[in-house]
Amino acid sequence: MTPFTRAPVVLLAASMVALYLLPLLALATEAGAPDLAAGLADPILAEALATSLRTSAAAMVLAVALGLPLAALLAHRRGPLARAVAALLDLPIALPPAVVGLALLLAFGPDGIVGRLLAPLGVAVPFTQGAVVLAQLVVASPFFVKAAVRALESVPADLVDVARTLGASKPAAFFRVVLPLAAPGLVTGLSLAWARALGEFGATLVFAGNLPGRTRTLPLAVLTALDGDTTLAVVLSLVAAVSAVAVLGIFRAAAARLPGGAP
Repeated sequence: MTPFTRAPVVLLAASMVALYLLPLLALATEAGAPDLAAGLADPILAEALATSLRTSAAAMVLAVALGLPLAALLAHRRGPLARAVAALLDLPIALPPAVVGLALLLAFGPDGIVGRLLAPLGVAVPFTQGAVVLAQLVVASPFFVKAAVRALESVPADLVDVARTLGASKPAAFFRVVLPLAAPGLVTGLSLAWARALGEFGATLVFAGNLPGRTRTLPLAVLTALDGDTTLAVVLSLVAAVSAVAVLGIFRAAAARLPGGAP
């Protein structure tokens, strides 16, 4: 690349980076130290952050427990059914979150497909913390599953064959050979899913509501604060941004330390 062609590329790339950084910079410089201290001490923050962390952690446990077996199947299947399931994973990413929330409400509501089965048991899912977990799971889990499929596909098949030749069963080969080699990709995918779950808004609002102490997550607390206290909304937004960066940073640092992880 010559200097004449490099300059436009650098300019365009810098413009894209600026679009990412400038809103964060504006957010970080909006609140002064007294406002920041007052916002951090506001009980709304502690309550909403606790709800976000609790529900997103539960959603990620389910994402791994349910998503890893699905990824293992998709990594070794190429038929029409596998392609249809892989395409289905793109829907929660592509659809507006509010549409996902409405679909969940219709499915798990009193007259929904699942809701009708749960009603005789006295179980109601909408507008509970369980609904928050489900909304986060549906919206965020595709990021983990898709990353897990790529990670599992990257493990050389001949290594698994060697393990089988040495007497390892299929489950033993998976847990002792495949999972350790795929671990960096799995952890990176989990970090993306968790950060997305922490930032989930639209599906949660429609399916779980915005109930203080029950379903009000950090993004929903920002919405609430915007109605009357913009400064608090800025502080809550800063905490949300820092939380997402912390999750991404911690998990990616952990992935880099694993054998085969990027330095």
